[in-house]
Amino acid sequence: MIRALAVPGRNIKNVAEGKRDMMSYDEYEIECQRQIQRNEEFLKIFECDLVSAGLSKSTISKHLTNVDFYINTYLLRKEPLDMEQGCFKIDMFLGYFFILKCMWSTPGSIKTTAASIKKYYKCMLEHECIEKNDYEFLCSEIKEHMEEWQEDCKRYNAGHGCW
Repeated sequence: MIRALAVPGRNIKNVAEGKRDMMSYDEYEIECQRQIQRNEEFLKIFECDLVSAGLSKSTISKHLTNVDFYINTYLLRKEPLDMEQGCFKIDMFLGYFFILKCMWSTPGSIKTTAASIKKYYKCMLEHECIEKNDYEFLCSEIKEHMEEWQEDCKRYNAGHGCW
């Protein structure tokens, strides 16, 4: 049986009737691999900037691991999203997915993961891979929601279930 995924914006014939082309699972896998290869180039740029900044190997490794998980796992899990779209997905990632699906989530890991992602997108801005407005949106989302994400994580980890 071939599974298919709806892909917003892909050859929409009649939005009013809700008709969309469907992406087969094989097409999804191919597109994910394409995104992963593309993301590897961005991660190399990020790593070079981190090395140039004089950060320790362990700090560089942590930033790369956090960002790789975000752009190559989270952004590809339902449909293959470009790295650039990650600027607009941070609230659902850190405020929901990370808390519920990542066993290592703590209020502290939310903060360090957000810092890694923010640093990554700042690098992408400096290398003209994303727009300034997109980066500013990401930063405002992190600033506006950080305390809420950490409180939600603390409650969830204490066994108080979902908020």
